[in-house]
Amino acid sequence: MRLYNTLSRRIEDFAPQNPPQVSLYACGFTVYDYTHLGHLRKYTMDDVLVRTLRHAGYQVTFVQNITDVGHLTSDADTGEDKLEKGAKKYHKSVWDIAKEFEAYFFKSMDAMGNVRPDISCRATEHIKAQIALVQQLEAKGFTYVIADDGVYFDTSKFPDYGKLNPQALNELREGERIGVVAGKRYPTDFALWKFERKGESRQMSWRSPWSERGFPGWHVECSAMGMQYLGEQIDIHTGGIDHIPVHHTNEIAQSEAATGKIPFVRYWVHHNFLRVDGEKMSKSLDNFFTIDDVLKRGYNLRALRLLFWGGHYRDQLNFTWDALTAAQTAYERLGKQVRGWGSETVTQLSAEGEQFYETFFAALADDLKTAQALATMWEMTKSSLANGEKLQLFRQFDEIMQLGFSFGEQPTVLSDEMQALLDERATARANKDWQKADALRERLQALGHQVVDSK
Repeated sequence: MRLYNTLSRRIEDFAPQNPPQVSLYACGFTVYDYTHLGHLRKYTMDDVLVRTLRHAGYQVTFVQNITDVGHLTSDADTGEDKLEKGAKKYHKSVWDIAKEFEAYFFKSMDAMGNVRPDISCRATEHIKAQIALVQQLEAKGFTYVIADDGVYFDTSKFPDYGKLNPQALNELREGERIGVVAGKRYPTDFALWKFERKGESRQMSWRSPWSERGFPGWHVECSAMGMQYLGEQIDIHTGGIDHIPVHHTNEIAQSEAATGKIPFVRYWVHHNFLRVDGEKMSKSLDNFFTIDDVLKRGYNLRALRLLFWGGHYRDQLNFTWDALTAAQTAYERLGKQVRGWGSETVTQLSAEGEQFYETFFAALADDLKTAQALATMWEMTKSSLANGEKLQLFRQFDEIMQLGFSFGEQPTVLSDEMQALLDERATARANKDWQKADALRERLQALGHQVVDSK
């Protein structure tokens, strides 16, 4: 297994601390709004990584946080908490917002076929651990207090600050990315704990040793929860490339300063952006899409997964509806082929079949080259192999690809929830309540059940 490590800026052979055990921490979702396609791509690539490691024989402990407090709208440790902002937007409490959008996040992940984390941890449920980490840093002399603001990390006392991305360090020092807060000793210093100011009305705040009420800085949650569940040194940490200059840089500083153990993370794996029609995804550009938008247009979410496989995780991927249409066409063609292979598989692969197997998984083991693996899969479908061998290979490939095809061994057993939804939809159709029937179809599709109505 080889992975590109942002810390070393090169592809390295993967060597976990305690093989076959692998500790993996993924930066999770900030639950203040709907999960969009950019998030879906990132977490689908996390899924590919976890499944590939497990296929290679590693025993992965997969931890993912849920940011439900402390993520401010500015990297400068200023601005509004995104949860508070979301609560105002939707006219609900922050607790209701967090619950609603966390549920939507996992609904989206399940519909895409992504494996759930072994441990999913909410920031609000780990406040004591975050306070303890700040106290640990305070005892070692890495912190200072800005009156009426918060507890800050003094980056001048951590010589390796910015090692994850040295090129961005000058920008950070000049405050170009993070801005300048009055009272900071250095522009790169960051908040560990923020104070609730006089006259401020927050729905989420806690008592701490430094103030009557306050809340954690965004960065401290990942270090505290990551170390609580995975130990003081973690094998793999994933996230978006936008986290490199500030969030992950600060995670390294506070974690290594607290424990004295270097490195905090052995392999930093970062995903590039998804663009829409060549533009950054933004609600103001009307190109902010969710799984519901995909389903409403009649697409299968596993076709979207197939589209994501066509690009490398470290490259930008441009999403267009035309590209998804092409992926849907390819997906349907593939489904027809798979169904045509029957249900009987072989017990042993031929030399040609072994070559396809090795090539597919070698591509994934080489820094998750999904497009190369995908090309191998298509080549296999066009080969002269017997149908039973094609089916056997595809089933093995699909352990990672998760395209959601039924292989015909057993009739599908519907869950009680799905059967209830199907019954409710049948009643709606009988009553010619087409709006309700369409809404129920979308719910069924989100659960991975494709509904095709007879004429």
